[in-house]
Amino acid sequence: MSEKNQLQVEAIRHGSVIDHVPAGQGIKILKLFQLIETQERITVGFNLKSGALGKKDLIKIENTRLTEQQANQLALFAPKATVNIIEDFAVVKKHQLELPEFIAGVFHCPNSNCISHNEPVDSYFRVREVKGVVRMKCKYCEKSFTQDIVSERY
Repeated sequence: MSEKNQLQVEAIRHGSVIDHVPAGQGIKILKLFQLIETQERITVGFNLKSGALGKKDLIKIENTRLTEQQANQLALFAPKATVNIIEDFAVVKKHQLELPEFIAGVFHCPNSNCISHNEPVDSYFRVREVKGVVRMKCKYCEKSFTQDIVSERY
């Protein structure tokens, strides 16, 4: 195989590939979306060469098919990413990500006074993009936050 065609990350037989993730966002996506909690093999590439991005991160999860809803949640941190569904080493479906209208149960509210910290409820944020900035508004306390200050659920 020529150097030009050589894979930088091993191919998978079945599963999901999250490609075109901006460099540095891969680890955040793995952690926030709890992808590392699976028992399946995960292959990750950081700072790989990319014609479109310069550098990119890549995540491959074997034997796991991300749903369209799960894929769209990734758009908060990687709006230009694609999620490819792989069967027998071939792409059988490609999700072009769209910002979801809401996201539930993934992050906890940064507002320490929010009732979601003390009540048995899943977090719930309405997602909006205004002038190129993604904002998430908590259903319970109605405070708005940018996606870079939300943190993983606990």
